[in-house]
Amino acid sequence: MSTAKKRSARQPSPVAGTYEGDYGILELEPDPDHTDGWLISVNGVPSSHIVLGEPRTLAFEYMQWIAVGLRAHVDAHLDPSRLRVTHLGGGACTLARYVADVYPESRNTVVELDGELARLSREWFDIPRSPRVKIRVDDARDVAADVTESSRDVVIRDAFAGAVTPENLTTVEFFRDCHRGLAPGGVYLANCGDHADLAGAKAELAGMAEVWEHLAVIADPPMLKGRRYGNIILAGSDVPLLEAGTPAHAAATRELLGGAVPAQYRDDAWVRQFFSGAKPRREG
Repeated sequence: MSTAKKRSARQPSPVAGTYEGDYGILELEPDPDHTDGWLISVNGVPSSHIVLGEPRTLAFEYMQWIAVGLRAHVDAHLDPSRLRVTHLGGGACTLARYVADVYPESRNTVVELDGELARLSREWFDIPRSPRVKIRVDDARDVAADVTESSRDVVIRDAFAGAVTPENLTTVEFFRDCHRGLAPGGVYLANCGDHADLAGAKAELAGMAEVWEHLAVIADPPMLKGRRYGNIILAGSDVPLLEAGTPAHAAATRELLGGAVPAQYRDDAWVRQFFSGAKPRREG
């Protein structure tokens, strides 16, 4: 039986078009490069990509980089049988679908501000049901502020207003709240969209350095050299992240370099030199 026929028995198929979201226009269009692939844009900005029946297909390069960093950290420090993950900013739950498939016993909470986007995503796409993937319509900053201490193993921030991360999700106070919510060995991963000067990433890393003992970044070389706008993945933990010379580091490096957009992993020493002199953002 085809994927489409299997889906028809259990949920509506996605319908291309534009929809009124709670915070703007949602556009759903088929991806000509993937059978059963769909691109979701919010106010004209690509937000999520889903391939029905293939939760491990991540079309956005930055999501592939987050996945590499996440798996390496889980392998080294966390118990995959009891993984608790909070996704601050969910879109169509692409990363939550991925994590739930790679770690079937994980519990993912997706925090999405736009309730209509959350509703349509649940209706259209093969997102695992709660408790594997729970969608919470709420403000990411409020959720971070109220998180129970040591209740999460992974926090992934991938929240945008247009093409920019809301500033209140980039402050020292926000990082402290995320840190409080992480259990020992936990990791914070963030997608930072930044311009060529990388001022935003440097400010975030300066703030993260006040909270976490170990930092790292992942991005493609042109981005790391400040040549264009793009995505840079920021990581923070109180336990060592990927250490040079280890098999895990070698494996992650190979995977990052082998992607459609080759990326590089930069360790704590490089990161601290990179953001040297930058001022962290603070609330108030």
